[in-house]
Amino acid sequence: MQSIIGSNFPKIVKPYIEQAKNSIDIIVFDWRFYPQDPGAQAQLFNQSIINASKRGVKVRAIINNSQILTYLKSHGIQAKQLLSKKLVHCKLMIIDNKICVVGSHNYTQNAFQMNLELSISFEITDETQDIITFFNNIFQSTN
Repeated sequence: MQSIIGSNFPKIVKPYIEQAKNSIDIIVFDWRFYPQDPGAQAQLFNQSIINASKRGVKVRAIINNSQILTYLKSHGIQAKQLLSKKLVHCKLMIIDNKICVVGSHNYTQNAFQMNLELSISFEITDETQDIITFFNNIFQSTN
């Protein structure tokens, strides 16, 4: 298990994304892209997810923003928006069903640079397999 504090999030998580071989599953409350600032930490992080999809990694995402939904789909990502009275507030990434990153970080420049954020990464074990089931159940129930 590894603590991921504040601005260390993209430095720690981006290599997981770049090494993904089969799948990346994402649930995130707030996800923003910064095309006007291609060198921003959040944009470089976002681009690593797009690049994973381009190299054949199956990327699935559950998000709240319809504009981001359209953008992700245009890059080959299976993106869905939960249309429910329930709010998708968790921040979760599952890489190759082996590594989990969960915590408070949204995928925004503020989360990566300004906010007081804390997440953790850990290997998924028999005791934590229910995280994969959690994602799959939500993904299958969305449009």
